[in-house]
Amino acid sequence: MGSLPSFQVVDNPASFIENSALRTINYFYLYSLNAWLLLCPDWLCFDWSMGCVPLITTLSDSRILAVVVFLFLLFGVCLTVINIEDSKLQRAASLALIIMLVTFLPASNLFFKVGFVVAERVLYLPSIGYCLLVSIGVQKLASNVSSNTQHKVLRICVCLLIFVFLARSVRRSAEWRTEKDLFRSAISVCPLNAKVHYNMGKVADSRTMAIKHYRDAIALNPDYDQAMNNLANILKDIGELDEAEMYLRKAVQLRSDFAAAWMNLGIVLSNKEQFEEAEKCFHTALKYRSHYPDCYYNLGNLYLGKKMFTEAYNVWQKAISQNPKHVVAWNNIIIMLDSLGEYGKAEDMANEALKLIPNDAGLHFNLANALGKLSRFEESEERFLQAIRLKPDQPLYYVNLGVLYHRWKKFEKAKLMYQRALKLNPNSESALRNLKMLQ
Repeated sequence: MGSLPSFQVVDNPASFIENSALRTINYFYLYSLNAWLLLCPDWLCFDWSMGCVPLITTLSDSRILAVVVFLFLLFGVCLTVINIEDSKLQRAASLALIIMLVTFLPASNLFFKVGFVVAERVLYLPSIGYCLLVSIGVQKLASNVSSNTQHKVLRICVCLLIFVFLARSVRRSAEWRTEKDLFRSAISVCPLNAKVHYNMGKVADSRTMAIKHYRDAIALNPDYDQAMNNLANILKDIGELDEAEMYLRKAVQLRSDFAAAWMNLGIVLSNKEQFEEAEKCFHTALKYRSHYPDCYYNLGNLYLGKKMFTEAYNVWQKAISQNPKHVVAWNNIIIMLDSLGEYGKAEDMANEALKLIPNDAGLHFNLANALGKLSRFEESEERFLQAIRLKPDQPLYYVNLGVLYHRWKKFEKAKLMYQRALKLNPNSESALRNLKMLQ
């Protein structure tokens, strides 16, 4: 038999309150919030966890008034439905009330804990009963007014209500068109939600904004290991290795089986030339996630830095076996073989890779380099040109093709390639140096 899922405190904090009275008050506050979303769907957010709705922790909290008002109105609605004299209308209203209340029960925390604070999706079925009640209420009002003017006012009010809700639906649909719009709309509703800031960090236009949102997420939830991992990756890329290391160590301390954080910690330590500990981090990541081609790739980079070429080759091969289209692992093997003078093996690896990834410019470029060193100039030229067709904005491709022409004694073509490289990168030292050699 299956078992009930387990949730963390951040998923539904109210259900983890030990004091039963306060827990019940918080539940009823959430019910009142759901009722308000039915009445006035203005506060809409894709995620209500992680501090979006602060807990009521004392009886002096003013939000308890919302609970009182909610219970009073709920009691009033139930009493009104019971006292409807028209039996047909009373049955319809009772059915609407039952639909609204019963369909909400699974999300009420009364029978079992749920993994959310508020979820707009759980209001879909209750909204059917709510709409029926509104319709019955409008019908009742219409039967109680006698003049044409009052009927017109009632119709205008109903039409305005429909228009307002329709406009809100259109606006909300627009917010769901892109992740950035959705996350931005959530910031205004739940500025205390760490997950919202985390998602804003993932789609931020700049590193500065991403860093800000990740820091905000961690400030709101100091145990947010995923935010720490993402922030550390950015800090690593901008050279802030010490701070990146600090966040990654905290992330793996919070979650010992966090394979991605272990791998990233290994990368940071490799960059700091702490190779022994970095290697341990990579192996720890692989212990928790055996199918992890990126980790094998980065472990290979570590071995390459230590000039352990056989080990590097083996783990890059492991990365390729797990992901045959892991193009950077292929390229690293080819470059390493080339640097070791194993041009024939480099050629074989490149041809094998191109069968799987025929349109990668880097593979054509690295194959061209190996062929050039084997003095197979025509084949090398063909590969360089193919690399340039696939990626025409890479100055190094033109420089190396120029070197090939230089060796081939096609000096005019070599000069042209160096000049094209300098158009893309006027500071290219190799292009400037080689061009001077032709003059």
